[in-house]
Amino acid sequence: MAEFHSLTVSKIRPLSPNAVAVTFDIPASLKANFSFEAGQYITIKHPIEGKELRRAYSISSKPTEEKITVGIKKVKDGKFSLFANTELKEGDTLEVMPPMGRFIFASNRREQRIAAFAAGSGITPIMSIAQTVLEANDTNRFVLVYGNQSPEETMFHEEILELRDKYTDRFFVKFSFSRAQVKDSLFGRIETSTVNYILKNVFSDTNFDSFYLCGPESMINQVTDTLKANGVPEEHILFELFTTTEVEDEVTEDLEGKTSVEVTLDDETFNFDMDKKTLVLDAVLKEDIDAPYSCQGGVCSTCIARVTEGKAEMVKNQILTDSEIEEGFILTCQSHPLTPVLKIDYDDV
Repeated sequence: MAEFHSLTVSKIRPLSPNAVAVTFDIPASLKANFSFEAGQYITIKHPIEGKELRRAYSISSKPTEEKITVGIKKVKDGKFSLFANTELKEGDTLEVMPPMGRFIFASNRREQRIAAFAAGSGITPIMSIAQTVLEANDTNRFVLVYGNQSPEETMFHEEILELRDKYTDRFFVKFSFSRAQVKDSLFGRIETSTVNYILKNVFSDTNFDSFYLCGPESMINQVTDTLKANGVPEEHILFELFTTTEVEDEVTEDLEGKTSVEVTLDDETFNFDMDKKTLVLDAVLKEDIDAPYSCQGGVCSTCIARVTEGKAEMVKNQILTDSEIEEGFILTCQSHPLTPVLKIDYDDV
């Protein structure tokens, strides 16, 4: 089942007029459950207006801290983000799933040069990654390009400046503002010219080991294309989507009939029939099977399962690699069954 634990909110701090940092205390008995790698996220479960909501938020604190902090920015029609910014109080408890995610920095003993492009709340996992990179080796370097509307709307602005002052010769930041012209900052959104400016001008003498991208899908796609055009191998580009464009579900057009489904979860087996036009995760949840999930939009990786028999097709996929798909992994929130029988295993991931 999806494992949630009650955590106490120990601190809430404003990051901007529309964002807060929420810090959770981690009891000694749960330290192992909530250990994490830089770049991972937690899923929070909370009832609002009589409906259970689940939301994934990336961790901004570093793994060596005995706490977990996430940044939560108000989003349009976002019921939980509005609650977190206006009603949540220090001392409140929330149900939290242990950290997950594959957008991570794995340190090694050699010197590493890392660059990151982030926009808006996409800075949240980058904060954890940047601190970890800089502490992992005293010769590591980190370059951050961070886009926002204005300095006032810039999440973790003070912390970023503190990193710059602390690691004067190893941490470099270039802010980009789309609605404010600020000295020593770029003007506009992060786009092709921004990436070229960083690679070909400011850091033309630097060979970066990895690039971390986090923010809207359009930014990630444009930065990725530009990096590739500059000769950066695809495997050196890691990204995490915070938002994604809606796509029409064309998979259902030729689907008819039902599928017999077998689900393995926490060493238990569940069986039921479902309509092929229904998404697998929706059918699983309808059967009151407590499968892991969060965004239900193909943005996070919480609902991954392995197909052990039969076939399923995803409406969209921007997370799983080709090799993972060949191994049978699917995002169940995006998948329709194609065969009369479908067996999936949430444990074998």
